[in-house]
Amino acid sequence: MAGRVFITGALGFLGRALADRLTAGGATVRGVDLVADPGRDVVAGDISRPGPWQAHAAGCELVLHTAAVVSNAVGAAEQWRVNVVGTRRVLDAAKAAGARRFVLFSSVRAFGDTGFPDGVDETWPVRPDGNPYVDTKIAAEQVALQAHAAGEIAVTVVRPADVYGPRSRPWTVLPLWFIRRRRFVLPAQGLGVFSPVYVDDLVAGVLKAATADRAAGQVFTLAAGGVTCAEFFGHYYRMLGRTGPRGTSTRTAVALAEAAGRAERLLGRRTESNAASVRYLARTGTYSAAKAADLLGWVPTVDLADGMGRTEDWLRAEGLL
Repeated sequence: MAGRVFITGALGFLGRALADRLTAGGATVRGVDLVADPGRDVVAGDISRPGPWQAHAAGCELVLHTAAVVSNAVGAAEQWRVNVVGTRRVLDAAKAAGARRFVLFSSVRAFGDTGFPDGVDETWPVRPDGNPYVDTKIAAEQVALQAHAAGEIAVTVVRPADVYGPRSRPWTVLPLWFIRRRRFVLPAQGLGVFSPVYVDDLVAGVLKAATADRAAGQVFTLAAGGVTCAEFFGHYYRMLGRTGPRGTSTRTAVALAEAAGRAERLLGRRTESNAASVRYLARTGTYSAAKAADLLGWVPTVDLADGMGRTEDWLRAEGLL
Protein backbone atom coordinates (compact mmCIF):
# COMPACT_ATOMS: atom_id res chain seq x y z
CA MET A 1 0.00 0.00 0.00
CA ALA A 2 1.17 3.53 -0.70
CA GLY A 3 0.42 6.68 1.29
CA ARG A 4 1.74 8.27 4.48
CA VAL A 5 1.91 6.23 7.65
CA PHE A 6 2.88 7.07 11.22
CA ILE A 7 4.09 4.27 13.50
CA THR A 8 4.58 4.41 17.25
CA GLY A 9 7.27 2.12 18.60
CA ALA A 10 8.76 2.46 15.14
CA LEU A 11 12.13 0.98 16.07
CA GLY A 12 10.71 -2.02 17.92
CA PHE A 13 10.10 -5.53 16.70
CA LEU A 14 6.68 -4.99 15.12
CA GLY A 15 7.17 -1.32 14.29
CA ARG A 16 10.27 -2.01 12.26
CA ALA A 17 8.71 -4.99 10.49
CA LEU A 18 5.69 -2.89 9.51
CA ALA A 19 7.84 0.03 8.38
CA ASP A 20 9.99 -2.20 6.19
CA ARG A 21 6.96 -3.77 4.51
CA LEU A 22 5.26 -0.41 3.99
CA THR A 23 8.39 1.29 2.64
CA ALA A 24 8.95 -1.58 0.23
CA GLY A 25 5.39 -1.01 -1.02
CA GLY A 26 6.00 2.66 -1.72
CA ALA A 27 4.56 4.23 1.43
CA THR A 28 6.15 7.17 3.22
CA VAL A 29 6.72 6.12 6.82
CA ARG A 30 7.43 8.26 9.86
CA GLY A 31 7.46 7.32 13.49
CA VAL A 32 8.20 7.90 17.14
CA ASP A 33 10.20 5.84 19.60
CA LEU A 34 12.12 6.44 22.81
CA VAL A 35 15.20 7.32 20.74
CA ALA A 36 15.38 9.03 17.37
CA ASP A 37 16.57 7.54 14.10
CA PRO A 38 16.71 10.29 11.46
CA GLY A 39 17.55 7.74 8.78
CA ARG A 40 14.16 6.11 9.31
CA ASP A 41 12.38 9.46 9.96
CA VAL A 42 11.76 8.48 13.58
CA VAL A 43 11.70 11.16 16.28
CA ALA A 44 12.22 10.65 20.00
CA GLY A 45 9.24 11.00 22.29
CA ASP A 46 7.34 9.72 25.30
CA ILE A 47 3.89 8.80 24.02
CA SER A 48 2.36 9.19 27.48
CA ARG A 49 3.02 12.93 27.39
CA PRO A 50 2.03 15.57 24.82
CA GLY A 51 5.02 16.79 22.89
CA PRO A 52 6.59 17.67 19.55
CA TRP A 53 6.45 14.00 18.54
CA GLN A 54 2.71 14.38 17.96
CA ALA A 55 3.25 16.94 15.20
CA HIS A 56 5.44 14.44 13.37
CA ALA A 57 2.25 12.59 12.41
CA ALA A 58 0.90 15.60 10.47
CA GLY A 59 -0.53 14.62 7.09
CA CYS A 60 -0.39 10.85 7.72
CA GLU A 61 -3.51 8.98 6.68
CA LEU A 62 -2.82 5.91 8.81
CA VAL A 63 -1.51 5.58 12.36
CA LEU A 64 -0.25 2.20 13.58
CA HIS A 65 0.07 2.20 17.37
CA THR A 66 2.50 -0.55 18.39
CA ALA A 67 4.29 1.24 21.26
CA ALA A 68 3.64 -0.38 24.63
CA VAL A 69 5.22 -1.88 27.70
CA VAL A 70 5.22 -5.59 26.88
CA SER A 71 6.23 -7.29 30.09
CA ASN A 72 5.13 -9.33 33.08
CA ALA A 73 7.78 -7.61 35.20
CA VAL A 74 6.71 -3.94 35.06
CA GLY A 75 4.33 -2.47 37.62
CA ALA A 76 0.78 -1.30 37.07
CA ALA A 77 1.51 2.43 37.26
CA GLU A 78 4.11 2.37 34.49
CA GLN A 79 2.04 0.09 32.26
CA TRP A 80 -1.04 2.30 32.77
CA ARG A 81 0.96 5.41 31.88
CA VAL A 82 2.32 3.98 28.63
CA ASN A 83 -0.28 1.46 27.50
CA VAL A 84 -3.44 3.38 28.37
CA VAL A 85 -2.65 7.08 28.70
CA GLY A 86 -0.20 6.69 25.82
CA THR A 87 -2.98 5.32 23.62
CA ARG A 88 -5.04 8.45 24.29
CA ARG A 89 -2.08 10.68 23.42
CA VAL A 90 -1.54 8.85 20.14
CA LEU A 91 -5.24 9.14 19.33
CA ASP A 92 -4.93 12.90 19.88
CA ALA A 93 -1.97 13.00 17.48
CA ALA A 94 -3.85 10.95 14.89
CA LYS A 95 -6.87 13.25 15.04
CA ALA A 96 -4.72 16.38 14.72
CA ALA A 97 -2.86 14.79 11.81
CA GLY A 98 -6.10 14.24 9.91
CA ALA A 99 -5.58 10.47 9.84
CA ARG A 100 -8.39 8.34 8.47
CA ARG A 101 -7.58 5.14 10.39
CA PHE A 102 -6.03 4.27 13.73
CA VAL A 103 -4.89 0.71 14.39
CA LEU A 104 -4.31 -0.33 17.99
CA PHE A 105 -2.08 -3.30 18.74
CA SER A 106 -3.67 -5.15 21.62
CA SER A 107 -3.06 -8.83 22.44
CA VAL A 108 -4.84 -12.15 22.74
CA ARG A 109 -4.09 -11.73 26.43
CA ALA A 110 -7.17 -9.50 26.55
CA PHE A 111 -9.05 -12.80 26.86
CA GLY A 112 -7.11 -13.40 30.09
CA ASP A 113 -4.35 -15.95 30.49
CA THR A 114 -6.67 -18.69 31.74
CA GLY A 115 -10.32 -19.58 31.67
CA PHE A 116 -11.13 -18.90 28.02
CA PRO A 117 -12.63 -21.65 25.83
CA ASP A 118 -10.64 -23.45 23.16
CA GLY A 119 -11.07 -21.69 19.82
CA VAL A 120 -12.05 -18.46 21.55
CA ASP A 121 -13.17 -15.69 19.21
CA GLU A 122 -13.82 -11.95 19.41
CA THR A 123 -17.35 -12.41 20.79
CA TRP A 124 -15.93 -13.78 24.05
CA PRO A 125 -15.71 -11.23 26.89
CA VAL A 126 -12.34 -9.76 27.77
CA ARG A 127 -11.15 -10.70 31.25
CA PRO A 128 -9.07 -8.51 33.58
CA ASP A 129 -7.05 -10.79 35.85
CA GLY A 130 -4.84 -8.49 37.90
CA ASN A 131 -1.83 -8.76 35.61
CA PRO A 132 -0.89 -5.17 34.66
CA TYR A 133 -0.15 -6.08 31.05
CA VAL A 134 -3.46 -7.89 30.57
CA ASP A 135 -5.49 -5.23 32.33
CA THR A 136 -3.91 -2.26 30.55
CA LYS A 137 -4.33 -3.88 27.14
CA ILE A 138 -8.04 -4.22 27.89
CA ALA A 139 -8.19 -0.61 29.05
CA ALA A 140 -6.36 0.59 25.91
CA GLU A 141 -8.92 -1.20 23.75
CA GLN A 142 -11.68 0.63 25.61
CA VAL A 143 -9.98 4.00 25.06
CA ALA A 144 -9.56 3.34 21.34
CA LEU A 145 -13.03 1.89 20.71
CA GLN A 146 -14.57 4.72 22.72
CA ALA A 147 -12.88 7.19 20.35
CA HIS A 148 -14.32 5.27 17.41
CA ALA A 149 -17.82 5.24 18.93
CA ALA A 150 -17.61 8.99 19.53
CA GLY A 151 -16.77 9.59 15.87
CA GLU A 152 -13.29 10.95 16.60
CA ILE A 153 -11.49 8.61 14.19
CA ALA A 154 -12.03 5.21 12.60
CA VAL A 155 -10.36 2.61 14.83
CA THR A 156 -9.41 -1.02 14.30
CA VAL A 157 -8.05 -3.22 17.08
CA VAL A 158 -5.80 -6.19 16.33
CA ARG A 159 -5.00 -8.89 18.88
CA PRO A 160 -1.86 -10.73 17.81
CA ALA A 161 -1.15 -14.16 19.20
CA ASP A 162 2.44 -15.21 20.05
CA VAL A 163 4.49 -13.42 17.38
CA TYR A 164 7.89 -14.97 16.72
CA GLY A 165 10.61 -14.54 14.13
CA PRO A 166 13.53 -12.17 13.49
CA ARG A 167 13.87 -9.55 16.28
CA SER A 168 11.11 -11.04 18.46
CA ARG A 169 12.30 -10.49 22.01
CA PRO A 170 9.67 -12.47 23.96
CA TRP A 171 9.40 -15.52 21.71
CA THR A 172 12.82 -15.76 20.02
CA VAL A 173 15.59 -13.82 21.75
CA LEU A 174 14.60 -14.35 25.41
CA PRO A 175 13.89 -18.09 25.13
CA LEU A 176 17.32 -18.63 23.60
CA TRP A 177 18.90 -16.65 26.43
CA PHE A 178 17.24 -18.85 29.06
CA ILE A 179 17.92 -22.08 27.17
CA ARG A 180 21.63 -21.28 26.83
CA ARG A 181 21.84 -20.82 30.59
CA ARG A 182 19.90 -24.02 31.28
CA ARG A 183 17.21 -22.02 33.01
CA PHE A 184 14.28 -22.90 30.75
CA VAL A 185 11.66 -25.26 32.24
CA LEU A 186 8.14 -25.59 30.89
CA PRO A 187 5.06 -25.87 33.11
CA ALA A 188 2.27 -28.40 32.55
CA GLN A 189 4.91 -30.95 31.50
CA GLY A 190 5.37 -28.95 28.29
CA LEU A 191 1.80 -29.66 27.18
CA GLY A 192 0.53 -26.10 27.49
CA VAL A 193 -0.79 -24.59 24.27
CA PHE A 194 1.34 -22.07 22.38
CA SER A 195 -0.17 -19.99 19.55
CA PRO A 196 2.68 -19.00 17.21
CA VAL A 197 2.19 -16.58 14.35
CA TYR A 198 5.18 -15.69 12.19
CA VAL A 199 5.94 -11.98 12.01
CA ASP A 200 5.46 -11.72 8.22
CA ASP A 201 1.98 -13.24 8.49
CA LEU A 202 1.14 -10.85 11.32
CA VAL A 203 2.25 -7.84 9.28
CA ALA A 204 0.14 -8.97 6.32
CA GLY A 205 -2.91 -9.30 8.57
CA VAL A 206 -2.40 -5.89 10.13
CA LEU A 207 -2.15 -4.16 6.78
CA LYS A 208 -5.33 -5.85 5.59
CA ALA A 209 -7.10 -4.69 8.75
CA ALA A 210 -5.71 -1.17 8.32
CA THR A 211 -7.01 -0.74 4.78
CA ALA A 212 -10.34 -2.60 4.69
CA ASP A 213 -13.38 -0.36 5.05
CA ARG A 214 -15.29 -3.14 6.80
CA ALA A 215 -12.56 -3.37 9.46
CA ALA A 216 -13.40 0.04 10.97
CA GLY A 217 -14.74 -0.36 14.49
CA GLN A 218 -13.80 -4.04 14.56
CA VAL A 219 -11.55 -6.22 16.72
CA PHE A 220 -9.53 -8.96 15.01
CA THR A 221 -7.60 -11.86 16.49
CA LEU A 222 -4.57 -12.67 14.34
CA ALA A 223 -3.53 -16.21 15.25
CA ALA A 224 -2.36 -19.28 13.35
CA GLY A 225 -3.50 -22.25 15.41
CA GLY A 226 -1.79 -23.89 18.33
CA VAL A 227 0.95 -26.39 19.15
CA THR A 228 2.31 -27.63 22.45
CA CYS A 229 4.93 -25.47 24.12
CA ALA A 230 7.29 -28.45 23.93
CA GLU A 231 6.95 -28.51 20.15
CA PHE A 232 7.44 -24.78 19.71
CA PHE A 233 10.42 -24.29 22.01
CA GLY A 234 11.93 -27.59 20.93
CA HIS A 235 12.95 -25.86 17.69
CA TYR A 236 15.28 -23.58 19.65
CA TYR A 237 16.83 -26.52 21.46
CA ARG A 238 17.59 -28.21 18.16
CA MET A 239 19.11 -24.99 16.79
CA LEU A 240 21.48 -25.05 19.78
CA GLY A 241 22.20 -28.75 19.39
CA ARG A 242 20.57 -29.58 22.71
CA THR A 243 17.96 -32.02 23.92
CA GLY A 244 14.81 -30.57 25.39
CA PRO A 245 12.83 -28.79 26.57
CA ARG A 246 12.30 -30.11 30.07
CA GLY A 247 8.82 -30.11 31.52
CA THR A 248 7.56 -30.21 35.06
CA SER A 249 4.39 -29.49 36.98
CA THR A 250 3.08 -25.96 36.81
CA ARG A 251 3.43 -25.62 40.57
CA THR A 252 7.11 -26.58 40.45
CA ALA A 253 7.79 -24.36 37.42
CA VAL A 254 6.22 -21.38 39.18
CA ALA A 255 8.34 -21.97 42.30
CA LEU A 256 11.53 -22.22 40.23
CA ALA A 257 10.71 -19.05 38.28
CA GLU A 258 9.92 -17.06 41.40
CA ALA A 259 13.15 -18.17 43.07
CA ALA A 260 15.16 -17.18 39.98
CA GLY A 261 13.31 -13.89 39.81
CA ARG A 262 14.09 -13.03 43.41
CA ALA A 263 17.78 -13.72 42.80
CA GLU A 264 17.79 -11.44 39.76
CA ARG A 265 16.01 -8.64 41.61
CA LEU A 266 18.51 -8.83 44.45
CA LEU A 267 21.16 -8.09 41.82
CA GLY A 268 19.16 -5.09 40.63
CA ARG A 269 18.07 -6.71 37.38
CA ARG A 270 14.57 -6.84 35.96
CA THR A 271 13.55 -10.28 34.76
CA GLU A 272 10.63 -11.98 33.07
CA SER A 273 11.21 -15.00 35.30
CA ASN A 274 8.01 -14.88 37.34
CA ALA A 275 4.76 -16.69 37.99
CA ALA A 276 2.78 -14.80 35.32
CA SER A 277 5.20 -15.76 32.57
CA VAL A 278 5.12 -19.40 33.63
CA ARG A 279 1.35 -19.63 33.85
CA TYR A 280 1.02 -18.13 30.37
CA LEU A 281 2.83 -21.22 29.06
CA ALA A 282 0.31 -23.50 30.75
CA ARG A 283 -2.67 -22.33 28.69
CA THR A 284 -5.08 -24.97 27.43
CA GLY A 285 -6.91 -23.12 24.65
CA THR A 286 -6.38 -21.75 21.16
CA TYR A 287 -7.60 -18.58 19.44
CA SER A 288 -9.85 -18.44 16.39
CA ALA A 289 -8.88 -16.24 13.44
CA ALA A 290 -12.05 -17.04 11.50
CA LYS A 291 -13.26 -13.44 11.63
CA ALA A 292 -10.03 -12.18 10.04
CA ALA A 293 -10.37 -14.84 7.35
CA ASP A 294 -14.01 -13.98 6.65
CA LEU A 295 -13.81 -10.16 6.73
CA LEU A 296 -10.22 -9.57 5.61
CA GLY A 297 -9.32 -12.66 3.61
CA TRP A 298 -6.33 -13.17 5.92
CA VAL A 299 -4.93 -16.67 6.08
CA PRO A 300 -1.45 -17.34 7.52
CA THR A 301 0.93 -18.78 4.92
CA VAL A 302 4.07 -19.50 6.97
CA ASP A 303 3.86 -22.76 8.90
CA LEU A 304 5.95 -23.40 12.01
CA ALA A 305 8.69 -25.35 10.26
CA ASP A 306 9.16 -22.66 7.62
CA GLY A 307 8.97 -19.84 10.16
CA MET A 308 11.53 -21.48 12.41
CA GLY A 309 13.82 -22.06 9.43
CA ARG A 310 13.68 -18.35 8.59
CA THR A 311 14.20 -17.49 12.25
CA GLU A 312 17.26 -19.73 12.44
CA ASP A 313 18.74 -18.08 9.34
CA TRP A 314 18.36 -14.67 11.00
CA LEU A 315 19.80 -15.84 14.30
CA ARG A 316 22.86 -17.23 12.57
CA ALA A 317 23.30 -14.11 10.48
CA GLU A 318 23.17 -12.03 13.67
CA GLY A 319 25.67 -14.25 15.44
CA LEU A 320 23.10 -15.34 18.01
CA LEU A 321 23.60 -19.06 17.35
